This record gives sequence, C-alpha cells and structure tokens, in this order.
Amino acid sequence: MAESSSSSAPCAEFDFAPGDLARLRFAFSPVSEAVASLRMLQDPGRHALHLPWIRAVRPLLGELDLELLFALAPPGPYIADFLTPPPTSPLPDIGAELHLVASADPDKAAAEAARVPAAHSPTVQQFLADPAAGTVRVADLLRRYWDPALSPYWPQIQGLFDSEVLRRSRQLARQGAAAMFNDLHGNISWNGGRLRVTTQAWRRTGPLLGDGMILVPSVFHWPDTTVMAEPYQPMLIYPAPGVATVWQQGIVPTGEALTALIGRTRARILVALAEPATTAVIARRLSMRPGAVSQHLKVLHAGGLLSRNRTGREVFYASTPLGRALCAAS
Repeated sequence: MAESSSSSAPCAEFDFAPGDLARLRFAFSPVSEAVASLRMLQDPGRHALHLPWIRAVRPLLGELDLELLFALAPPGPYIADFLTPPPTSPLPDIGAELHLVASADPDKAAAEAARVPAAHSPTVQQFLADPAAGTVRVADLLRRYWDPALSPYWPQIQGLFDSEVLRRSRQLARQGAAAMFNDLHGNISWNGGRLRVTTQAWRRTGPLLGDGMILVPSVFHWPDTTVMAEPYQPMLIYPAPGVATVWQQGIVPTGEALTALIGRTRARILVALAEPATTAVIARRLSMRPGAVSQHLKVLHAGGLLSRNRTGREVFYASTPLGRALCAAS
C-alpha cells in the first residue's frame, strides 16, 4: 500500500474503461482504520487533529505488546498490504475482516513483511519464519487492540462514513465521475477517464483490468490519501470531511436563537442533518437512543424543517431550505 502526499512527485494512474465506472463502489474498513491508527500512535506529533484520541487511548493499552503490529505498519510510505484487505461489503464487520487477515496467503504476507523497514528485526524475522502462524497472531493482536482503542469510537466513525458514502454516491450519480473525483482530495484528479493520485513511494500506470475500484473514506489516514493496486483489487482511501467532529462525541454546536425556538435536542438534530442521514446515524452521532431521535425527527418533519426520502430499506432525513435558513440565522 502506498501513502500519498500532495507534495510528492510519483503518481499512480488508473485508466477507466466505460464499464469500470459501473464497478466503482464505496465501502469502509474497520481493520484499515485500526492499522492506520497504529501508525498515528507511533508518530503523534504529525497528527495533532487526533491528539484527543491518542491521549484517551494510550493509557488503555496496558501491557498489550504492539511491537509486531508497529513493525508491519510503520509510519512512512509502505505497510504490509495483507493487514488491510479490500473490504468485501459496504458495511464490513471487524470480525470478518480479521478473518481475512488471519487467512492471508502466507507467501504473499511474508513477501510484504520482508519489505518493511524493520524486516531484519527479531520480531519480523519470527513472523517470516512461520508466516501462516504469523498472520493468525497478527489478527489476534489487532482484535485485542481494537477492543479498547477503536470499539468505543466506532459508532461515531461509522456515522461519519455513512453520511460521506451517501453524499459521494449522490454526487457521482448527479454530477458524474469527474466532479466527484476532483472533489475528493488535492492529491486526486480526474481527466478524460484517467484517475491520477500522487504518491510517495511508487508509480503505476495502466487500465483497471476489469477489477473496478473501491473508494474508502477514512478518519485515521487524514490528511493523506492511500492507494492499493495489483495483486489486490484497486482501492483508494481518502480522508472523510468532518474528521475532527469524531472526537467531539455528542457535541453539535447550535445557536441560542435556534435552541430557544425549537429546543436544544431538536436544534442539535437539525444542525447535524446538514447532510442526509438515517435515524441510526444521527443516534450514533449524538449519542442518543434511536427511539428518541425518531420522535424528534417526526416533529421536525411535520414542521417543514426536514425532508424525508426512502432509498431501499433506509429512510434518509435532511434539512429543508427552511431548516437550513433557521440554522444559518441562529
């Protein structure tokens, strides 16, 4: 996997045939977030935005030995790719993804581990001596790390991803691939069917070869982008807008006038619905019970402050022009 930075010269280029856009999909990955967060723990000074999370999590890790995970996912342009398999579902489960890590091809895992800077360390050499057992150990370590470090924050993170995936899917459908890709990040550009992502570590040019591409919003890859390609399904990870709000659990700023008019809770819900979201997403975002959120949504909808649209089994709410005007005026 290659990390990208807007100041770097090399780039990865992907030529899209007409059918490739039909195979373009969005997903997010719990295990990819966990691996990216490990890199932040090793270089906290580079990621001031995430210091609230780092300060909260470090005391919880106790005696957990993270040496192998740190070695396989160091700060810098390269990590062992088997740690971050492309998500197979729009809503992946951490258990399912850890199973993919544990069952990774031992030869590929060993080849990737041999490329990390700490490849000659005793920790990595032990992994290389028995990569089949090593991948199982890595998956177990990731699970033991996930429980204290990511699990408590995952509802907030997933809520951010749900909103981002919905927004980008609509943008792609309404405005096309050029508008959507050119709006993702400064490292990413689209021109005439070619997607270009600046990278730090490697160059890649050519077609997608019929595999399509997965677009993955991220919290812990901020502020950079990351690219994965052959022999894996091409994957582009980019920082989701609004990352800073993840560490402000339950905090949605509202104006005094809006609060006085409709009440604090309904004001928070209305402000949080600047982008479409479901009842479950808003409940996670505001740390509220879904039943309570549902009751407030009904009142706001009846008052003309929210619109309601069904997509498949999901019902998405969003502020109406009147609702947005009230928020702006408060």
